[in-house]
Amino acid sequence: MTVDDARDSALRQAKEPVSGAMAGPYGHPFHPILVTVPIGAWVCSLVFDIASKTVDRPGFLTHGSAWLIAIGVLGALAAAAVGFLDLLAIPTGTPAFRTGLVHMTLNLAVTAAYAAGFAWRQGGGYAGGRSVGDGQLALSAAALALLGVSGYLGGKLAYRYGVRVAAESVQAEGYRSTRTTS
Repeated sequence: MTVDDARDSALRQAKEPVSGAMAGPYGHPFHPILVTVPIGAWVCSLVFDIASKTVDRPGFLTHGSAWLIAIGVLGALAAAAVGFLDLLAIPTGTPAFRTGLVHMTLNLAVTAAYAAGFAWRQGGGYAGGRSVGDGQLALSAAALALLGVSGYLGGKLAYRYGVRVAAESVQAEGYRSTRTTS
């Protein structure tokens, strides 16, 4: 087997789902769909946290933010399970695999930070209708920034390395003209 054949085989392996039922069928991975839940929830929680600093009665915002953080953590765990299946499809020892490991590690750190932030808030962080604490706000902002770095790496996996993206020959179907020439 030549180096080019080995590379092509590794590329095909990274595009195929490990388990279609769990990770999504070929060309339709579930991980990118599931990550929208924690991203959306955590961005909104930060907006609620900031808004809680600007209103007279912030209790509903800090309470809502805590719920959004919890929703995000649960969504992140689901996305992580499916993302791990995608990682298993990438051949080890490749730049794509190393990028996937860093992406996964950052996401687990972000999820742990938000889980810790949720626990912190349960310890009286939003009791009594107060705005969110400065430390809690800083933790959420830092975790969201780290999530942005991880998201960049996730984009690199999909758009640069083509992990779980349909082969170019399959993609080409979308660019064939449907008009008939006369």
